[in-house]
Amino acid sequence: MKNHTKKEMNIWLALLPLVIMIVVMIFTVVKLEQGPHIPLIVGTSIAALVAWKVGFNWKEIEEMMYKGIRLALPAVVIIILVGSTIGAWMGGGIVATMIYYGLQIISPAWFLVTITLICAIVSLAIGSSWSTMGTIGVAGMGIGLSMGIPAGMVAGAVISGAYFGDKMSPLSDTTNLAAGLTGTDLFEHIKHMLWTTIPGLAIALGIYAYLGQRFAAASIETVEIGQTVQVLQESFIISPWLLLIPLAVIVLVAFKVPAIPALIVGIVLGYLAQVFVQGGSMAVAIEALQSGFTISTGNEMVDELFNRGGLDSMMYTVSMTIVAMTFGGILEFSGMLQSMMNQLLKIVKSAKSLIVSTIAACFMTNASCSEQYISIVVPSRMFSGAYRKMGLHSKNLSRSLEDGGTLTSVFIPWNTCGVFIFGTLGVSVVQYGPYAILNFAVPILGMIYAVTGFTITKLTEEEKAAAEVEETQALQSQEVLTPLEKSVSSHF
Repeated sequence: MKNHTKKEMNIWLALLPLVIMIVVMIFTVVKLEQGPHIPLIVGTSIAALVAWKVGFNWKEIEEMMYKGIRLALPAVVIIILVGSTIGAWMGGGIVATMIYYGLQIISPAWFLVTITLICAIVSLAIGSSWSTMGTIGVAGMGIGLSMGIPAGMVAGAVISGAYFGDKMSPLSDTTNLAAGLTGTDLFEHIKHMLWTTIPGLAIALGIYAYLGQRFAAASIETVEIGQTVQVLQESFIISPWLLLIPLAVIVLVAFKVPAIPALIVGIVLGYLAQVFVQGGSMAVAIEALQSGFTISTGNEMVDELFNRGGLDSMMYTVSMTIVAMTFGGILEFSGMLQSMMNQLLKIVKSAKSLIVSTIAACFMTNASCSEQYISIVVPSRMFSGAYRKMGLHSKNLSRSLEDGGTLTSVFIPWNTCGVFIFGTLGVSVVQYGPYAILNFAVPILGMIYAVTGFTITKLTEEEKAAAEVEETQALQSQEVLTPLEKSVSSHF
């Protein structure tokens, strides 16, 4: 793609597609109660017009959209496989077994705390929030709903736990990406994140403990939970041996088996469980993978919990991901996003404002480009020089990228993370947003630390000299488009 102009795009032109998209989104989703696809298409159309106005031709604009879609293709494959995993595990009785034993041993009053910690441990072990939510999270939703806990609360606790592990695990893609792009030692990066993430988790657990007390009167002997347990026993063969299937997937990912083959193993084992353990036919088991599992027990809550999954159930999610990435692709590759970032850099006068601006820029990128990985890649490229000039250690940048990028992605309904959560847990951002406490507590703590100077690390004189050399080398070999594509694609 040829460079049409070295002049920075006018900021008002750059903001126009984003502003129009958000206005149309609010009107369509809130007022008309419709999905976000059309507002994203409107935003894409306006972005294309702006790109055409500044000199790009239609072929180049198309290529921008395709580049955006290509960045999301690995995520699309995982979304599809998670849909089939849910269908297989529903039909195989795996989720039923997890819910059954969960109802036996978990106190309703402490359920939110417990599910947060379980998801945190699993995600820390495997380094993937998506895999955690697609397995443990689905079962957790069933247990929580069976106890009468609102779906938004349960989903918020699942998300907080899953993203704690994703952020802190040395196996996590985003953790390695943030450290690698900023030139920070991986474990130095993780240690620096402890200052914001551990207090964030403590705040979340404290609030979940408080919220859980309203359900203290509930117990597994209540009529509703007792009926759920009975229906599960009548509808599925419950066996602790079935728990080996999710354990196998967790172990595979923990041993650095990529997510896609690990999920395929889970699908195959779930399929075999439905045929040989639950006694279903091969055709019905295949249908569960494609269209989702179906059951009619006469218990409305159980039917609602288990009639789900399948590849087809994720097509809404896949289509929104593709549409969102066409919008994000034009914003990124036309220079609109860079123009927005440059405006932020112009108002940065101190280390305090630099770190706050970094967190804000990551959130803005999540909203505009609809992809968590881009929210780490683009701000890292835009702000790294400013951190060096202000004498700040790169781990301040890497932590801010995760605080503002990794965690806030769940609050954007059209971001791939928000879309995935809706498709997997069946809960919208509006419902779970107030309860995803870790995800908004950590960025707030990061900004408070920036303002107060607490835990902000400065470069030593030797490190400053080395940073100047690195900056010179970076300027000599700087690229604009291909590093983003390569960095994101290599970390899914």
